[in-house]
Amino acid sequence: MDQANQHFELLVIGGGSGGYVAAIRAAQLGKKVLLVEKSELGGVCLNCGCVPSKALISAAHRHEDMHNPGIPGLTARDIEIDFSQIQQWKQKEVVDRLKSGIHSLMKKNKITVIKGEATFISDREVQVSNKQESYHVHFENCIVAVGSRPIELKPFPFGGRILSSTEALSLTEIPKRIIIIGGGYIGIELGQMFAKFGTEITVLEGASTILPGFEKDITRIVSKNLSSLGATVYTDAMAQSVELTENEVTVTFTVNNEERQATADYVLVTVGRRPNTDGELGLDKIGVKLGERGLVEVNESGQTSLPHIYAIGDIIPGPALAHKASYEGKIVAEAIAGLPSIFDYKVIPSVVFSDPEIASVGLSELEAKEQGVDVLTGKFPLAANARALSLTSAEGFVKLVGDNKTGLVLGGQIVGTNASDLIPEIALAIELGSTLEDIVLTIHAHPTLGEMTAEAAEVALGHPIHI
Repeated sequence: MDQANQHFELLVIGGGSGGYVAAIRAAQLGKKVLLVEKSELGGVCLNCGCVPSKALISAAHRHEDMHNPGIPGLTARDIEIDFSQIQQWKQKEVVDRLKSGIHSLMKKNKITVIKGEATFISDREVQVSNKQESYHVHFENCIVAVGSRPIELKPFPFGGRILSSTEALSLTEIPKRIIIIGGGYIGIELGQMFAKFGTEITVLEGASTILPGFEKDITRIVSKNLSSLGATVYTDAMAQSVELTENEVTVTFTVNNEERQATADYVLVTVGRRPNTDGELGLDKIGVKLGERGLVEVNESGQTSLPHIYAIGDIIPGPALAHKASYEGKIVAEAIAGLPSIFDYKVIPSVVFSDPEIASVGLSELEAKEQGVDVLTGKFPLAANARALSLTSAEGFVKLVGDNKTGLVLGGQIVGTNASDLIPEIALAIELGSTLEDIVLTIHAHPTLGEMTAEAAEVALGHPIHI
């Protein structure tokens, strides 16, 4: 086709978790859609974030289980690691397979995909450029879904032995030592992954605890596991500078105003992400209003200050989560198609693939109390669950937060094995307006990890059976 002067009902800029989902939903609703992606379909999450990190974390768990099965009578010997083969498996059997699936979905839904970088010329036209060509595209509506990138600290510019999460996930050999600046979910996930493969880990976290934002009874269990892996964790620590040699990095940092140093093969910086609303995109030039930290201001349907231009994902307010972006993509596509769809952020689960896993949804006990709720809580330990014991994974608990007056489920927090797979039931309960009694009266299969949700509800209602 002649791409020099194309017209589309909908232009989607960015093919990540939000963008490609928005394109598919819009195509299902009859729109002629063009998706422009400057790198790879699937975006950061699929190519250098959520998905490859979970693949490597899974491999690290398998390696640890081989060395320490945890069941008397099982002994493993002579276990070898070929990290380059693990990386090939991660890429070919996980990332590439999923990416191929997205390409197939684009064809099935008759979505035009162009690889290139989009720059707004006007509020109805973009220039799309790549190494081969450059051309203009006219559109009726546009969804901007350009995502985010790792925050770079001035004293620690990315390159060489100073890594972002992207480079860390692409290492072909297991480092002997890594210093991690930032003890949030990315730093802890990758830190534990490398530690399980034998890397010596040092974590520098500026807050008073790792994984700030989670309750201390949750983070305490993860901290204990980090210690058992031989990791050194400094909290209230501020990284100051770095010295580089050909084979090492030395980081100078302060803890309680005391200066210290640590040396490693690499330093990994994981202090958050920045929205990709700057650069050549040109949102400001066409009058799209940006707010705090460069985030795009949108209404409940995702519309920007220009009603025919929408924004979703990491570039609008809210947690930078792939599943939030995908949800927003569907809502915005439906709004463009004329359906009465608006954002409803009542339930956004948060998961950390640490060891043990952490999952949270809705209100914590503290948040509910701060809102003046007469709180009812129930906590059930994995140590009292048959399935957890049979998996030799008895650390952690399931906690439910409810309203004492109405019995409504308001939130839930889980720390323990497979927490990521257990949180959806609590999310659904909140979304549907279910009560603690509804959960108790739902028959849960035995022996499963899932029945702990019902057990926690029984604790909250004052009639626990198994504790």
